[in-house]
Amino acid sequence: MSRREGQFDFDGRPVPFHPGQTLGAALVAAGTTAWRTTRLEGRPRGLFCGIGVCFDCLVTVDGHPNQRACLVVARGDMVVVTQEGTGHDEN
Repeated sequence: MSRREGQFDFDGRPVPFHPGQTLGAALVAAGTTAWRTTRLEGRPRGLFCGIGVCFDCLVTVDGHPNQRACLVVARGDMVVVTQEGTGHDEN
């Protein structure tokens, strides 16, 4: 399987996906259930509603924070990272 066709990078490790699968679905299928921490208390979050209504599944994709993993379709050239809080530098 080539990286471009069926894997994306998540926190430095490859995650396999099927064509048309969202980042959230691929992460859960790979055994990852949390990929964001809350802003104030750092609590883990992952899929909750799974349909784009809530914002629990936020990730940073290719440097862009606040992407809902349940809506973003996986591609092999993506670099996805765990989002801490708002995903922006908080000074």
